[in-house]
Amino acid sequence: MCGIVGAVSSGPVNQLLYDALLLLQHRGQDAAGMVTLQGQRCHLHKARGMVRDVFRTRNMRALPGNTGLGQVRYPTAGNAESEEEAQPFYVNAPFGLALVHNGNLTNAVALKRALFEVDRRHINTDSDSEVLLNVFAHELGRFSGVPLTPDAIFRAVSAVHRRVRGSYAVVALIAGQGLVAFRDPKGIRPLSLGRGGAGDETTWMVASESVAIEGVGLQQQRDVAPGEAIFIDQKGQMHSRQCADQPELLPCLFEFVYLARPDSVLDGVSVYRARLNMGETLAQRVINFVKPADIDVVIPIPESSRPSAMQLAHRLGKPYREGFVKNRYVGRTFIMPGQAVRRKSVRQKLNAIAQEFSGRNVLLVDDSIVRGTTSKEIVQMARDAGANKVYLASAAPPVRFSNIYGIDMPTQSELVAHDRSLEEIRTYIGCDALIYQDLDALKSCVASLNPAMQRFEASCFSGEYVHGEIVNGQWVEGARDDLQGELFQGAARPSTAASSVAVDEADGDSERDSAPHGRQRLTL
Repeated sequence: MCGIVGAVSSGPVNQLLYDALLLLQHRGQDAAGMVTLQGQRCHLHKARGMVRDVFRTRNMRALPGNTGLGQVRYPTAGNAESEEEAQPFYVNAPFGLALVHNGNLTNAVALKRALFEVDRRHINTDSDSEVLLNVFAHELGRFSGVPLTPDAIFRAVSAVHRRVRGSYAVVALIAGQGLVAFRDPKGIRPLSLGRGGAGDETTWMVASESVAIEGVGLQQQRDVAPGEAIFIDQKGQMHSRQCADQPELLPCLFEFVYLARPDSVLDGVSVYRARLNMGETLAQRVINFVKPADIDVVIPIPESSRPSAMQLAHRLGKPYREGFVKNRYVGRTFIMPGQAVRRKSVRQKLNAIAQEFSGRNVLLVDDSIVRGTTSKEIVQMARDAGANKVYLASAAPPVRFSNIYGIDMPTQSELVAHDRSLEEIRTYIGCDALIYQDLDALKSCVASLNPAMQRFEASCFSGEYVHGEIVNGQWVEGARDDLQGELFQGAARPSTAASSVAVDEADGDSERDSAPHGRQRLTL
């Protein structure tokens, strides 16, 4: 999961990109980067850290030009400690090409081998984004002897679709030509198109979420379709074409549960409305497990569970209260060594308001439960604050499988729901009742807001992978073999280094924070 943005304007785009990256900061806090195009020259700056730390006044002045792109990074492949793997990536042939990417390539090792042995292109990092850039550059290079046209660009993107497997939303800059954006044929990762102004003052923008477009004063036009490519030349003319043979919309369900900001609209679906729907269906699940009369108050675990918790409380006719205060200035729990230190950090980050718990039966609502360690500590915090009974409800179904399309969760054996019954999970966490969302209900919460959306990438819940890389817990032949750790029991240990970005629970959301130069690990 990363945040990407690109813009073509009649004026300088550096400030526009900076503002958009701030609005996408929740999608990645490990590193940030930006490249702008002035004439035939690309200007690049990137570093580890938050947007506000990476871009100082002197850096902004060194990024002139009316076309550019940027990224905030959450590392899911490659060496997260390396500043070299911050994006954008750049190659000088053909034309001069820069690229930012959100997603994960599941056949990156095979592609890297082919690039070296057949295409004669060198990859200098472990990042799959650099692999993707070089695949695109190679396909685009087939047209280097003739004037570059939109048709040639779209044919190159079509070739990329045929070679690459996995999830990818991409924005690329071609020196002297303009901006290209495309999305994988399954549409796993989101990408929106926006526009503002009129005539010669037109500004175009593509971004991971609509909030980045609207937050800088532009209007969202539509989403980039799965398999579609968009080319915006330096005169502001927009061209588009479907470049995949059999595109279908299979967006990541976890985007709606946790990753996206609630004020974003993804593929025509309001994330906020989807989360309200989750609260509505979760309320019915709660009624099936706990008598409403036994619940005194509904309390969300900050932050992204709030819409679901509010709707659930309304549906049950129970008061909704803020029972936890979040300290945004404590380092993230993922960087803490050992469970004892992690538990202490949770206590520092979240503080219970005793008045909301004392003598009450409380229903805690979280967006999802992954490891279970933080949930366990929060349940104990509620008891220590005086709660009589503590019930826990999750707006997402049990997370039983690892995600390979851009969210590197813990190894399967570390997932609290893996090979455990509901009662075993409840006992481990220590709550009086544990209620999970039903997967079909979760899908309907999102699909009901867009009739065209019928299927989803929901592998972390179902174990079904849209490209079939994993079957019965085993990586199939030709699938990616460089993920660090054993995602599935019985799977062969990968052969090359990659990031071990893991997912914990109950520690942030669309307003998630992290130590500026700490490696981001998504914490739920």
